[in-house]
Amino acid sequence: MLHTQKVAGISGSEAHLLQLLPDLRERGWDVRFLMLHEDEPGAWEFARELEARSVPLDEIRLRGDVDPLAFGQVVAYLGRQRPRILHTHLVHADVYGQLAGTMARVPLRLSTKHGFNEFREGRFFGLADRTVGSLAHVHIAISEGLAQYLAETEGFDEERFEIAHYGIAAEDGVRAYDGKEPRLLCVGRLIPIKGHLVLLRALAQARARVPGLVLEVAGRGSLEPALKELARELGVEDAVRFLGFVSPVQEAIEHSAVVVVPSLGEGFGMVALEAMERARPVIASAVGGLPEIVEHGKTGLVVEPGDAEALADAIVVLAGDLDEAATMGRAGRERALVEFTPERSVERIEALYRAALGPDET
Repeated sequence: MLHTQKVAGISGSEAHLLQLLPDLRERGWDVRFLMLHEDEPGAWEFARELEARSVPLDEIRLRGDVDPLAFGQVVAYLGRQRPRILHTHLVHADVYGQLAGTMARVPLRLSTKHGFNEFREGRFFGLADRTVGSLAHVHIAISEGLAQYLAETEGFDEERFEIAHYGIAAEDGVRAYDGKEPRLLCVGRLIPIKGHLVLLRALAQARARVPGLVLEVAGRGSLEPALKELARELGVEDAVRFLGFVSPVQEAIEHSAVVVVPSLGEGFGMVALEAMERARPVIASAVGGLPEIVEHGKTGLVVEPGDAEALADAIVVLAGDLDEAATMGRAGRERALVEFTPERSVERIEALYRAALGPDET
């Protein structure tokens, strides 16, 4: 079995693979990983992490989005390895892997879609993506919301997608929030689709009703200067703290009372699940997989994406009642440890492999 993805760093899909691939090997599957990359430092960090988990890894460097030489190398690699199963993740791996896998006659090919992207709304992208996607025997989406988005945006058949959620490993020793000020945390790349602009406007509204409200923002990205300027314009500069890149994120979560995920597009919402595992309530946008993770009114609150007023109201509800926030956080941890375990995640993927191979080949 060969999994492949273009890797630039460790984010949602990479963290998922760091859990999934070793679990598959423990269950007896002969798993290798082919890393496509552009020689980014984050790619080699991922490679070290995967190899430390005893998963064999090979790599092919891309010199651009379209690299005929690299494509030939992928075809040759598949010819040498002769995998029974090829499982591609994200756009580059779909293009290089599904095309090369078809040429190399890999018997079973699967493709997993992991996220929302602005480029998917381009006029011709949907046609190209569906054409490449037609080469896969099994289509997987990491949430029902993502499958619906791909159907609406690119014209995929929503019913053809198999749904396989991510899982999260439970850790002991969850600390209750003991801060005196209501502290919010938002984790994610500082790019438009993550909804930070909406969050800052909501914060300005909420702070008038909840004095002392503080927002910490973990992550880096191109939007950082604009966000700092907007915080100044809104008069909340003193209430917003930009933390930069944070690792491990669990430490930042435990220093917060409430985690906010204001994304305008989110394939799954791993940050929400990480917050729930640490017993923190989540305020999330009703996009992608987030409503499948956060149970409105029980483990957090779900609001319409892009609605600063609705987001402010939700912030006031939880930041203004930290006891209720803690109760929702505890319910969130219980939900995470039952519904979104690594065992359930790997079992779902394994079941898809076995169903596609048939009883005579498993």
